[in-house]
Amino acid sequence: MTAHPVLFGILCFGLGIALLFAALRSGRVGSRAIVSLAIAMIPRLAVPPPQAAELPPVAARVRSKKRAHALHMALPIALTCGALTASSAALAAPHAPAWQVYAIRYATIPAFPVRYLVAGADTTRKLDIAMMFWLIQGADGRRVLLDAGFYRQKFVDSWKPAGYMRPSDALQRFGVTPDSVTDVIVSHVHWDHLDGADLFPNAHIWIQRQEYEHYVAADGTPAHAGIDTLDAAMLLGLMKAGRVELVEGDGKEILPGITAYTGGKHTFASQYVTVRTAKGTVVLASDNLYLYENLDRHAAIAQTLDAASNLAAQDRMKKLASSRRLIVPGHDPAVFQRFRAVQPGVARIE
Repeated sequence: MTAHPVLFGILCFGLGIALLFAALRSGRVGSRAIVSLAIAMIPRLAVPPPQAAELPPVAARVRSKKRAHALHMALPIALTCGALTASSAALAAPHAPAWQVYAIRYATIPAFPVRYLVAGADTTRKLDIAMMFWLIQGADGRRVLLDAGFYRQKFVDSWKPAGYMRPSDALQRFGVTPDSVTDVIVSHVHWDHLDGADLFPNAHIWIQRQEYEHYVAADGTPAHAGIDTLDAAMLLGLMKAGRVELVEGDGKEILPGITAYTGGKHTFASQYVTVRTAKGTVVLASDNLYLYENLDRHAAIAQTLDAASNLAAQDRMKKLASSRRLIVPGHDPAVFQRFRAVQPGVARIE
């Protein structure tokens, strides 16, 4: 459908050129007027029109009249063609969809030491941190998660989270069935972000190639510390099933309006994403930014492979987000105070 207005604009432009050359052949318009007309129709060309001083005085007056006549003929055509071309381009240009973003809390880890979150924090401080993942919902019915939480019993027994429910159940309570999730973007391989990926049976799993290859050996065992044995085996199984999509580095658009960035260095190739929404660009930082305090104090996350790179990523997030308030950290309970609650444990990020 969009090809028709574009074609019409091109035909209109061609008609204007044809009329101009017809006038030239009739002797009513001189060649220098052609130049003036071209400048009128393509105003961005930095080519000055011929100066009257270059011509003999009498010829200059004649040419000036012809040029004025040519411009009088050309201007309506040029304006019309320009408007049609601009509107056609606007109609034809693809637009990334506006997504809706929700933070979904499924547990709390009580009294977590802040020194493990913010570099240089007081060693006596503790915080009840939020365990959350993010639903990115499209108007076309596409349902994308950033991270998937955890559910295997070994983690529940070890960490004893308060108010725990399976991530799939938390999503179901919000009205989204686990089998309707189309994509899961894994920010990194730690258990509390990756473990629940296989709760969503129809989802494609997006993870950075370098992250996958660094942590998952060919036999499905951990290649390096940082990934749990059960999660490494699960990822290999998903890969064999053809469900894993490997993201090739920084600044890659995973889906229209959702772009992945690296550099946070929480793990070897941890990623965060920007999401285009109706209210602007949201940055979902996951563990590349634990708390708002990291951002406010310009303090690196305490668990990073490269503090300088993490701080650079924080600075980049500020540039990527439409406003600072649209940068969402990975474990700060204040997320559910700063954004509107749509039901208990669910906040709309806008």
